[in-house]
Amino acid sequence: MATTLTINGETKSFDAPPEMPLLWVLRDILGMTGTKFGCGIAQCGACTVHVDGKAVRSCVLPVSAVANRAITTIEAVGNTPSGAKVQKAWLDLEVIQCGYCQSGQIMAAAALLATTSHPDDSDIDAAMAGNICRCGTYVRIREAIKQAANGRQS
Repeated sequence: MATTLTINGETKSFDAPPEMPLLWVLRDILGMTGTKFGCGIAQCGACTVHVDGKAVRSCVLPVSAVANRAITTIEAVGNTPSGAKVQKAWLDLEVIQCGYCQSGQIMAAAALLATTSHPDDSDIDAAMAGNICRCGTYVRIREAIKQAANGRQS
């Protein structure tokens, strides 16, 4: 079935069944591999993208549910003010260890900062809940979010 979506500000047309998860459209049909598959049940956060600026899990989101909505992936989050700040802080503080979860972590953090410019620890905990990091970089993730929010440089 022919589908058209707006992804990272560009119109993309493709054939996919309406129930296909957005993650598989991004990765397998459109070749956008920055968004990762982790668990397939919306529990780990590796597949997080923004839909109309809100962080959502793309592994369980049918492509039919995002028609006429703006989708942003890790490939373009750096073009947003909050995404650029988060990416810079991630690099400055060397947050990434294995890196597998980091696209989802960055997407969740950017969505948080887009709505809450100076989050406290409870805001960060709520926004990042369910974003699992197998390497345990949670302390660096929290510090990077705070750095991005405060505009500090390392």
